[in-house]
Amino acid sequence: MSLGLAACNPVVRPLPDPSLNARDAKLMAEVATYPLEPQFERYEVAYETTEAPGSIVIDTDAHFLYFVLPNKKAIRYGVATGDEAQGWTGTASVGHKAEWPHWTPPADMVARWPHLKPTLAAGGLPGGPDNPLGARALYLFDKNGRDTLYRIHGTNEPETIGHDASSGCIRMRNIDVIDLYTRVKVGAKVVVK
Repeated sequence: MSLGLAACNPVVRPLPDPSLNARDAKLMAEVATYPLEPQFERYEVAYETTEAPGSIVIDTDAHFLYFVLPNKKAIRYGVATGDEAQGWTGTASVGHKAEWPHWTPPADMVARWPHLKPTLAAGGLPGGPDNPLGARALYLFDKNGRDTLYRIHGTNEPETIGHDASSGCIRMRNIDVIDLYTRVKVGAKVVVK
């Protein structure tokens, strides 16, 4: 099965799920699950890049996020990317990390979807199973240290993995974003292409 998953990134091995603390297990049990296409599961793969180990490279067309490892390998995760004109590409760094983060819809999102006005007026949503940022968030900052408002985050819509579905952020399954969160350091380079 693993031989047919991706000719350009031969699978070295599937990776087990990370251990969950009690809070993660409780909250994740309240989030819907959805069967994932096999190619979007979490795998260690062969990966050629000029980026340093510890960096993140996101291939928006293929819907993969790569966490670069030493020795021409990476951990590959399936992701959902920006829908139509909402996609973003560029280079950033992880400026902040959060577990079960609070979410406030940005003004441009509220302008597109007025039904979010009450959420904005209430000060946003606390972390939890109904929060669209899911279990973890990595906040992307530009070269001047400013928040880009783009995130790599979990999702309460796991059926979107492998599709263009977000408002520009990179969505991951909650179990995958927990795994990535434990590996990535603040300051890590992120390349979105």
